[in-house]
Amino acid sequence: MRPNRNDRILRAALVAVAVIAGVAWLKAGATPVETAGAAALSASPAADAPADYAAPPLSGTTATPVPAAGTQVDIVRDPADLPPPVGLRGPRRVTVNLHAEEVTGTLANGATFHYWTFNGRVPGPFVRVRVGDIVTVRLANDARNMMMHNVDMHAVLGPGGGGAATQTGPGETRSFTFKATTPGLFIYHCATMPHAEHIANGMYGMILVEPPGGLPKVDHEYYVMQGEIYTDKPYATQGLLADSYAKIVAETPDYYVFNGAVGALTDRKPLTSKVGDTVRIFFGDAGPNKASAFHVIGEIMNRVYEDGSLLSPPLRGVQTVEVPPGSAAIVEMRTRVPGKYLLVDHAIARVERGLEGALIVSGAANDELYKAETTGRAAAMPGM
Repeated sequence: MRPNRNDRILRAALVAVAVIAGVAWLKAGATPVETAGAAALSASPAADAPADYAAPPLSGTTATPVPAAGTQVDIVRDPADLPPPVGLRGPRRVTVNLHAEEVTGTLANGATFHYWTFNGRVPGPFVRVRVGDIVTVRLANDARNMMMHNVDMHAVLGPGGGGAATQTGPGETRSFTFKATTPGLFIYHCATMPHAEHIANGMYGMILVEPPGGLPKVDHEYYVMQGEIYTDKPYATQGLLADSYAKIVAETPDYYVFNGAVGALTDRKPLTSKVGDTVRIFFGDAGPNKASAFHVIGEIMNRVYEDGSLLSPPLRGVQTVEVPPGSAAIVEMRTRVPGKYLLVDHAIARVERGLEGALIVSGAANDELYKAETTGRAAAMPGM
């Protein structure tokens, strides 16, 4: 029996009411960061500030000093080492200076490794621009290096992402210019053959292309990248280690690391926050071979921009985000309970190979959300 006209009208009305109620519920549950984020990312291009390409070029990176090739250095990139947000400025010319530096750094306790880097640290400098910027990328290959290097930026529309234009020998400098067209978080890496060896040895970083009007304000921003290191000797061997190309092609890493080294984001440069603060993590998986299941133990991500896309709606209420090699994600959370929160890949055995970071939250207890009952119980390990 076919429904009559009145039945169809009633059903349509019920569906409309349900949709309106659902939207109202979602808006009511949104945090201030989420509400501001939705507004910022949906801003009309008509409200954008005008371009000023005649003004002096801006720098797309911080001014962190670059160590010389051939030296022993602290290769760990501080996760707080990011340029400030672009804000409300219009499109400008931007210069990005990259230096290929082959250096020796501490990989783990008692072990050093010969890294290939951009600007002497792993990952390379965080590059920050906005849609409409005209960006000139210059790559200088230190004369003391042994290898050819280049840079392939996933934010670039052009052959090899700039790789062909920047194929650079020791003592040389090459450059290219591109226009930033698509908002999002993108990987860059060396693409000189063999690609995987250059990436595994530390030649990777990220570039953020902000939308018009920028991203919504948060209290803390951090830069975290996961990588794999393949050594010529077994895991935990002490002394100077070299890379193993055989292990790279067999996809059997000895170490998994955040920001270049074991303990980089736990003992040396942990992330910090306060109760009530908002945190944004720009996360990338350099690979070259393994995907990451990025997870913060004890936190729920309020918003996740999968694959680094700022054109797609974010996921909300996320426990773990899958990031393939050569991709990225932007994750946001509000820290509500004090304590130490571990950053891991939920392929959890990788913790035993060095892959662990920490977010340390200070402030007053929040017993309404979490209260540990310890009387008569042994202390437990953190949940996974």
